[in-house]
Amino acid sequence: MARCGDKLLLVAALLLFGLSGAAAEGGQVNTIQDLFRHLRTCWKPPPAAKARPLDITVVVSFNRSGDILGHPRISYESVEASDNDRLQYRIAVMEALQRCTPMPFTDAMAGAAAGRPFAIQFRSRKTSPDKTSPPTQERRA
Repeated sequence: MARCGDKLLLVAALLLFGLSGAAAEGGQVNTIQDLFRHLRTCWKPPPAAKARPLDITVVVSFNRSGDILGHPRISYESVEASDNDRLQYRIAVMEALQRCTPMPFTDAMAGAAAGRPFAIQFRSRKTSPDKTSPPTQERRA
């Protein structure tokens, strides 16, 4: 009877986590869109008590096995961000990259992505800039 209970527990766990043979394969990164979607699942912006919301872009490359190649580089941060905001968001970006790597590339995507730079935007601001206000200057990192 314990074996039947174990099987039910396993089935319940699979249903709970949405894992099946097809879903496990579906968890692999096969397209650029999949890559961005996968990274979004790892993104946790700093709490509002630590930093004001901002937008930040990181340029990163991966090797065939999905590990980060070289050093990620911050290429954009919202101009109105304070030094503390920038620091907190840079830490959050690096933590997201750590959580998401190695990237679970399919063989085809591994060959296509290896060594290529990806500019990945992490957006945390709730509202977009007012269309009637003059554009703000970008702050390049």
